[in-house]
Amino acid sequence: MTTSMLTLTSNPLRDCCRDLVGRLQLRPNRRRFNRKLQQAMLFLSLVTLLAAIADVARAQSIVSSGDSPPDTTTTSAVKVDLEYERPTQKTMARNYVFDAFGPYPIVGSAFAAGLNQLGNSPPEWHQGAEGYGKRIGSDFGIVAVGTTTRYGLAEAFREDTLYYRCECRGLFPRLRHAMLSTVTARRGNDGHRVFSVPSLIAPYAGSMTAVYGWYPDRFGAKDGFRLGNYSLLSYMGGNIALEFFYSGPHSLLSRMHLNNAHGAPDPGPNH
Repeated sequence: MTTSMLTLTSNPLRDCCRDLVGRLQLRPNRRRFNRKLQQAMLFLSLVTLLAAIADVARAQSIVSSGDSPPDTTTTSAVKVDLEYERPTQKTMARNYVFDAFGPYPIVGSAFAAGLNQLGNSPPEWHQGAEGYGKRIGSDFGIVAVGTTTRYGLAEAFREDTLYYRCECRGLFPRLRHAMLSTVTARRGNDGHRVFSVPSLIAPYAGSMTAVYGWYPDRFGAKDGFRLGNYSLLSYMGGNIALEFFYSGPHSLLSRMHLNNAHGAPDPGPNH
């Protein structure tokens, strides 16, 4: 009788069923978490887009210091020592090569591939070195296509999509500037800010190319839009890093945009 009970308790079939039930219980929670994460990212993208559209309606140009009366009683200073300088074709070409194929997209792709490896996404690529190689190649391809789209369309629209640090002060004004710069660009000799179609399309161009180019067949437009949201937020994070951690033209972060040292026509006190 004791032997029968031990055999029943250690039944491999029963252990397998328990393991399967446990996995089925965890799967809805994982799906629920992923759904909430996707909704949060979509919400942030929409908020940024709406804020950018509202801000474009009141684009501003540089204020000359000679127009200010000498006896002004306001404590706000105006920008007097920086002028917008439109980047040359050579500068844009160098930035494109660096943004698309330089060390930052390589490191970023390796990091994103590591996260996807941990989450086994997509599961069709499995684990191990081969799976990681597919994931890092995919992420790098998404960045390359997105960057090429952004620079190519920016040239067609005559826009400057490089990032320029805010000439304002304060945490929230600078954060707002970095977020808005994700979907805005400079246009014209004065560098006035406009809503940028290339900046908005580029992240989704890369993800849609991946979905229909090399992702498993079960992926579709919905997945491409979801991955595009991640790319858009990633680009926004790069702008925030440039805004708050940039420490001069010779710093490592300055290499993200080789023209970053130039001024931008934003009102506000100088640093």
